[in-house]
Amino acid sequence: MSQIIQFLLNGAPHSANGVDPHTTVLQYLREHLHMTGSKEGCAEGDCGACTVVLGELRADGRVSLAPINACIRLLPTLDGKAVFTVESLQAMTRAAPLHPVQQAMVNCHASQCGFCTPGFVMALFALFKNEAVPSRERVCEAIAGNLCRCTGYRPILDAAQAMYSIAEGSIASAPIEPSTLRDTSESAATSGLEGDQKFVQWMRTANTANSAALEPEDVLASALKKLQRTSTLDYVANRQRFVAPRSIDEFSALVAANPNAWILGGGTDIGLWITKALHTNSLILYIGEVRALHEIAEADSVLTIGAAAPLESAFRAMNRIYPELAHVWTRFASWPIRTSGTLGGNVANGSPIGDSMPALIALGAAVVLRKGEAQRTIPLEALYIDYKKQSREPGEWVESIVVPRRIGTLAVASYKNSKRNEQDISAVCAAIAVRIDRGVVAHCRIAYGGMAGVPKRALNVEHALLGKSWTESTVRDAMQAISADFTPLSDMRASAEYRMQIAQNHLLRFWHETQGDTLEARVF
Repeated sequence: MSQIIQFLLNGAPHSANGVDPHTTVLQYLREHLHMTGSKEGCAEGDCGACTVVLGELRADGRVSLAPINACIRLLPTLDGKAVFTVESLQAMTRAAPLHPVQQAMVNCHASQCGFCTPGFVMALFALFKNEAVPSRERVCEAIAGNLCRCTGYRPILDAAQAMYSIAEGSIASAPIEPSTLRDTSESAATSGLEGDQKFVQWMRTANTANSAALEPEDVLASALKKLQRTSTLDYVANRQRFVAPRSIDEFSALVAANPNAWILGGGTDIGLWITKALHTNSLILYIGEVRALHEIAEADSVLTIGAAAPLESAFRAMNRIYPELAHVWTRFASWPIRTSGTLGGNVANGSPIGDSMPALIALGAAVVLRKGEAQRTIPLEALYIDYKKQSREPGEWVESIVVPRRIGTLAVASYKNSKRNEQDISAVCAAIAVRIDRGVVAHCRIAYGGMAGVPKRALNVEHALLGKSWTESTVRDAMQAISADFTPLSDMRASAEYRMQIAQNHLLRFWHETQGDTLEARVF
């Protein structure tokens, strides 16, 4: 018997049943609930017009809030969570016409045609609830996944700075009135949120250093605790099945028994299979509810990242060990994509233009594969055989990624070439890890994306460098060896000649950057 999807929608309990599990959150909001504030622009998580904010109960009992793209997030993944749309902001603030974020957008004339505005507002609302007076650089990063075609970004950036002072003034001058939200589902338990002034206060209060923004959070946390399942969600509609196990053993057994099932992480790729290619699958196995696979464990020699760990968490963990790669992860994807997407999904997908793989391969990362109860660990580069062909067996899945910690004076850098700076597909992505001992190359791993049908090591280049003096002459000789490793293609992103020249020049650039006291490794 199919179960019911239960979540909080704009603070009110909501349940969904009989809806095809391939339905995206955006489709459900607009077509089923007629909540049209969230817009569809690209249907692939690239423009941000559909941005909503997801609330999840963390292991420590607190609530995390982050933006997601509703256009590629599947509805059943909301089970046990809270989602806030742009409609919630005014509905929660009867004491004032607009939420402080909205009022800031008005005051700064930050909206013109208005189509993209709800997405910007929700991205800024997530920032409002997470950051204590963010820098302009952080604001730019927070809205990097939102595209504006007519207003221009300067007034939107101004609004992001202004929303905090507006919040302080509105809270001080106006009493908080209860929410008038109503439960729109056919059957839902009382959450305790409706009419709760603490919750309304929490919605309107910025997470600033001088505020008590998090104190009323227990109201939302308490409501979410009531929705948490202790057993597997098994949801069926339209002859399509969505299963979300709670344990690794159960998940692995299901994958082994159903090798043709889709394994769903954040949906940042599978979502496009559905919205663009119009593909469906009779069984979707969701990895996101296996708590153990969200874990990121740091040991003396390795960093182990579970397959369900979000990109945002995985990248932060790697930044602590390899801060030189921070630019790679920032440009990898927008905040909403990093919130939903998983490193395990990116690795398992194995795209030749996946930006995480060159860096991981250069660092010597390994992947832990599992089939049923059996595990095996292989070098990450050994996973990729050819375009869309991997060394995984049927029923075998990526359980974790193991990243070695830095040993000695390892110099690391990664470079990305794309047509635009943020959230664009790479023409070439290079990653280099070299250790120099007394002027000689003692360790060298170099990997490229965009140069072949899979992310691939440049073994001939490595051979040309190992044991040689770390000089410009040696590097220029090694640059010629790249043609023995790769035969790039020409496509809409770059010509084969451009790719080859850029790949060679990255080596020379890396050499120049190591000719000083510090390694300055930025991504362009």
